[in-house]
Amino acid sequence: MKTLIRKTAWVAVGSALLAGGALAQADAPLPAVRTSGQVQYLSGGIGADESAAIRKATGQWPLALEFAIKDKQRASFAADVTVRIRDARGNEVLQAVSEGPFLLARLAPGSYAVDATLAGQTLHRRVDVKAGKSSRAVFLWATSADKTGS
Repeated sequence: MKTLIRKTAWVAVGSALLAGGALAQADAPLPAVRTSGQVQYLSGGIGADESAAIRKATGQWPLALEFAIKDKQRASFAADVTVRIRDARGNEVLQAVSEGPFLLARLAPGSYAVDATLAGQTLHRRVDVKAGKSSRAVFLWATSADKTGS
């Protein structure tokens, strides 16, 4: 009888720990908000918990950028991407290095040019940020094997 009680107690403790872990995972904190010029931004997404938290918060930010490296079979997240954003007049409004595959920025409505550089290769996108909406741009670098066709 004592063995059955112990097993039941361990199952209850294990279940509570798993439930607590699931709750902690659902409430993973976002990376710190930083400032570049007058623009607030956050970057990160390394690890499943932080990535999920950023994806969940994306709709609350006017601009969401995502960075990945594509090979023939799949895409892998990219980090350490240098990001420069210029407004319609060509003024740089944000310069940062993304610490993970996501960068969220609080930009005023308008048109922007975004340059993202990874390993010396720069990709360019134009984005339109509209009031009350979240815009998204994906930057996808090819691996050297994909570029050469091998």
